[in-house]
Amino acid sequence: MSDILVTDKKIAVLMGGTSEEREVSLRSGQAIFNALKEMGYNCQAVDVGPDITDVLRKQQIEFAFLALHGGKGENGAMQGLLEVLGIPYTGSGILASALAMDKEASKKIFAFSGIPVAPSLIIACKSGEDALSSVAHDEDSAGIYYYPDFPMPNFLLPWVVKPADEGSSIGVSMVKDAAELRSCLEKTFVPGRRVMVEKYIRGREIHICILGDRVLGGVEVRPSTEFYDYDAKYTAGMTEYVIPPELDYETYERVKSLALRACMVIGCTGISRVDFMVDDDGIPHILEVNTLPGMTATSLVPKIAASAGMSFNDLIREMIRLAIN
Repeated sequence: MSDILVTDKKIAVLMGGTSEEREVSLRSGQAIFNALKEMGYNCQAVDVGPDITDVLRKQQIEFAFLALHGGKGENGAMQGLLEVLGIPYTGSGILASALAMDKEASKKIFAFSGIPVAPSLIIACKSGEDALSSVAHDEDSAGIYYYPDFPMPNFLLPWVVKPADEGSSIGVSMVKDAAELRSCLEKTFVPGRRVMVEKYIRGREIHICILGDRVLGGVEVRPSTEFYDYDAKYTAGMTEYVIPPELDYETYERVKSLALRACMVIGCTGISRVDFMVDDDGIPHILEVNTLPGMTATSLVPKIAASAGMSFNDLIREMIRLAIN
């Protein structure tokens, strides 16, 4: 299908939604919508709500450009809906989206595939009124422990505590004293949620952009905060971006190779961003894969694309091409 034919198709830029990343999604969506309009595409911005199926049918949408972040927009649910409706869309499919959003599942796959990961454990909060009541550890839970009866991690402090199914550093905190872990978990837990307690890797934070089956480039982030949290990601001036990362050639090539492998083993398509911590010994540890990375003015993927000689409009056009080929 040619770019001209796609221009004639009715495109919906799906943004907003109900996740905790709603505001960032709206900013990403608006940037994408502006670019599409500038290039002459027949498009409209759609703030995703409970009536999204009716909206897509009523507006006779023929192609969806996904600008959703987190929640049901990024975990495979929206991708599944679009598959049922027969509407092509940008980014990864159902399974890859679900795996990437689930840090527990993806981490097991990465470790099995020889991609270094940080030591961690999973603590679950059962649903129901007794969500925080004492529940004995289930020996058949495949390494999942239940709050509040869980063992202290057997890896060194500090620890990073984060929801196992969110992005953009939502709900992430640092624990430097083991005595703080329980109070930290109480703030993080909601019924039915799993929380990952992971060893904090000291070193350089490197983000690699994968476009299709190739590495587009990478960036090193140096936040003014203790770690690359939500504010550092989306507040201008709070983070220094170094492109390309200040790594030696062999280490950088290894990080890029691991990033591409990570996307391949969980089946990513389109554009993805793979995040690593490279420790002081030069060993990269994967943090996560983002299948719908941010596209705002402070987002990393547009910065990486620009460093590779690709304008924002070119990037948007290539994402569409990958989705329809």
